[in-house]
Amino acid sequence: MEKRKHLRIAMENLSVDIADGVGFFQGMVSDVSRFGICMTDLPKRINGDAEKMTIVVSGRAGHFKMNVRPRWYTRGSARRSVGVEIMDVPWGWNEFVKNFEPVFHKDVWDQIRL
Repeated sequence: MEKRKHLRIAMENLSVDIADGVGFFQGMVSDVSRFGICMTDLPKRINGDAEKMTIVVSGRAGHFKMNVRPRWYTRGSARRSVGVEIMDVPWGWNEFVKNFEPVFHKDVWDQIRL
């Protein structure tokens, strides 16, 4: 069952730097929403059970520094993926995500009045 409240948008060419309270790690962003991020290609040593992490998402659109809360992480593989909830959405993040959201058009018949 899908529990997500917000649309997830697949991303390319976004890197992420992570501090989990013990170490510093680098990975990639696979998808984003206005209030969450899926980070992939992370070393297995990252603490997916941390209460809070600080991350910096970097790409062509700039840098976004934010505090996040891990919600899930993969176990048992050589590399780890971590899904996080953004605790304090930085200025500009929602606008950045909005630029990648699909545009939904109303049906043309909704505009015809008889």
